Amino acid sequence: MATDAASPAANTPTTAYEAIGGAENIAKLVNRFYDLMETDPAYARLRAIHAADLSPMRVSLAGFLTGWMGGPRDWFDARENTCMMTLHSRFKIDQGLADDWAGAMGRALDDTGIDAEFAGQMREIIKRLCAGMVNT
Repeated sequence: MATDAASPAANTPTTAYEAIGGAENIAKLVNRFYDLMETDPAYARLRAIHAADLSPMRVSLAGFLTGWMGGPRDWFDARENTCMMTLHSRFKIDQGLADDWAGAMGRALDDTGIDAEFAGQMREIIKRLCAGMVNT
């Protein structure tokens, strides 16, 4: 039986990229994340390991999240043999710093109005990713 374009099955997101609302919502999420990092003293230690100008990081994280969530993979294509772990290996990342990153991203998910169920799933995945970055 063919699925009608107006049916619920036809409108069900098939990727996390679609579930979050695509590039527009990823950009909102990333911008809120870096805005928190720049303005909230709770993230001062996290902010300190980043360059003075966060503009390139905003573009890079949005590109990473886009591809990682099932959208266009331009970020990955441009970095053939590089992964996020390798990019962060030069930084001393302890559990507190990893928790700060996950916390800021969690707040950004809340602040940008991402669907609560989806945001909860993202929080759990992000916590595991951040734990994997711990190297001290």
